[in-house]
Amino acid sequence: MRFLAFLLYMITTAPASADVIVASRTIRAQEILGPTDLLLKPGEGSSDLSLHDLIGQEARVALYPGRIVRAVDVGPPTAIERNQIVPLIYARGGVQIITEGRSLMRAGIGDYVRAMNLTSRATVSGHVAPNGSILVSQ
Repeated sequence: MRFLAFLLYMITTAPASADVIVASRTIRAQEILGPTDLLLKPGEGSSDLSLHDLIGQEARVALYPGRIVRAVDVGPPTAIERNQIVPLIYARGGVQIITEGRSLMRAGIGDYVRAMNLTSRATVSGHVAPNGSILVSQ
């Protein structure tokens, strides 16, 4: 009976073995990941990412060979750069206001970003649209 209890303990406390994704070379921040940049390596850990999810993403930080690539280390490719002039679009209840603004940070499509309205100098926030404009939320 003790052996059965010990076996059950070992099965439930043993770390799960899963494949992890590692960088195959040094990848600088702001580089787009390609199929040759990543490797699937057997190891211990949990990976909620797949190789397919990472290809085409942009490295947010430097990735070093053999180190695990985490979800926070990558993101969508940059659609707007810091200090870039972009259209600001505010639409509510049938009224649409479009003006120019200056992006205060780099951001990809769907990212939440702050921008300065060039007319009023007010700082507004919104999400980056696929066409590179910012849909203002406040």
